[in-house]
Amino acid sequence: MKNYLIKTTIICFSALLMSTGCKKFLEQEVPGAFAEEDFYKTDLDATQAVTAVYDMMQAHYNNNWGSLYMVKVLLSDEGNAGGSDAGDQPGYQTLDNYNFDATNDKVRDAWRMCYFTIYRANKVINRTLPETEVRKRLIAEAKFLRAYNYFELVSLWGDVPLVLDDIPPAQYTSTGRKPKAEVYRQIEKDLAEAIIDLPLKNTYSGAERFRVSKGSAQAMLGKALLYQQKYSEAAAQFELVITSNQYTLAPSVGAAFSKAFEFGSESLFEISYTNARSYDWGNFPWGAAPESNIHIQLMGPRSDYYTKAPADSLIGGWGFNLPKQKLWNAFIAAGDVTRRQQIIMSVGELTAAGGNWSNPSAYDYEGFFQRKYGSFQPQTGGPIGELNYGTNWRHIRYADVLLMAAEAYNKSSNDLKSRQYLNQVRQRAGLVDVSSSGTALFGDIVKERQLELAFEGYRYVDLVRWGTASTELAALGYQQNKHSLLPIPDFDVRTAALPQNPNY
Repeated sequence: MKNYLIKTTIICFSALLMSTGCKKFLEQEVPGAFAEEDFYKTDLDATQAVTAVYDMMQAHYNNNWGSLYMVKVLLSDEGNAGGSDAGDQPGYQTLDNYNFDATNDKVRDAWRMCYFTIYRANKVINRTLPETEVRKRLIAEAKFLRAYNYFELVSLWGDVPLVLDDIPPAQYTSTGRKPKAEVYRQIEKDLAEAIIDLPLKNTYSGAERFRVSKGSAQAMLGKALLYQQKYSEAAAQFELVITSNQYTLAPSVGAAFSKAFEFGSESLFEISYTNARSYDWGNFPWGAAPESNIHIQLMGPRSDYYTKAPADSLIGGWGFNLPKQKLWNAFIAAGDVTRRQQIIMSVGELTAAGGNWSNPSAYDYEGFFQRKYGSFQPQTGGPIGELNYGTNWRHIRYADVLLMAAEAYNKSSNDLKSRQYLNQVRQRAGLVDVSSSGTALFGDIVKERQLELAFEGYRYVDLVRWGTASTELAALGYQQNKHSLLPIPDFDVRTAALPQNPNY
């Protein structure tokens, strides 16, 4: 994806986040570069510019191990931070232990990645003229990507700056934060407009499978409506996705996360990486955003203590995101065996298969290893496998759409439809159908989301929006009057005069 190079010289991505070093860089002449006013003129220009928007959503590293995915997962009750000890990546450790503040570098980088992506999307939306069908579609893609990132921001930080174009320097400190309702209105507007010009998934060629489709935007619009408790409207959008005949469940959760099913039948939106850049310890771009997904290596079982089972392809990594006993217990209580084995593995299963774990008292280790985003040998490339994982982030799966539809229908008093979609997911997992209704059915949906979507970054936000975070996360240090929102990064509080969230 990053083989395309956007020609514009504007490479500092968010006016709110602009630093003096960025300004100094922008004053340098870039040989062979186009002036911005000469760009965004052709289909090729627009294609390159939109590719740069997708490209920024890959940037889960950028020299600081800043990952939006890791931020969301470590706030949940699914996994421990892990690593070598409590001093290994302190930003992740403090998130895991709920003792972070507004100076947390991982929160800062997640915030920045969203606004950097929005900055690039704004350029496409505001400077590309919809004079051809290609450019109409590309503008629609940019609107989806802008909406997706604003959704991440509003669901994690609440009221946020709503930046839809370049901000003059004189307005840096007066832009402020907009109410959640206003941000959601813009999200809905962008997605509604994108739906009109986006094609169905099956019209894209193989080389363009990474692009968002009409179903992607409909699912995202349904999700935004669901989070606002507009249940009937949300159900209608999910129904359009389900009845489009564009998506089906993969044979298993494990298959859905395999290389063979990248951009497959269950995928509505994912961000791609490659294992073909041949990174080694000398050429890996430690100071930038690599093309490989280095966070997969970060999450593999710590290789100091791990010996893989002979017939297994889960190889060692650096030991972050270790499953909690609580998640294992949830699978056991549900009698969920087949799906659980594809998501979480016990040390007993490892040793029974001929592998070994040599340190039962390892930091943050509770006896389990994560497999959904596992460090699997087939996902790596050479010459150094740990630097060349090509695993894609799955951002919207059809299973999630079915579960969100089940929730929306349950809350709209249509339990028949709700059970239908919930049970499709359960059947794939080898579980019996539920026959519950009302509040009990909602409880079944909550449990199914915990199990099906484990380690995908939804659990924390789900618990907050359901009002159950103070119960489920209390043992981790969660405080209802504080941790339902992340802190606005201190840098932006000071330089952009943004008001801070309560109690930070």
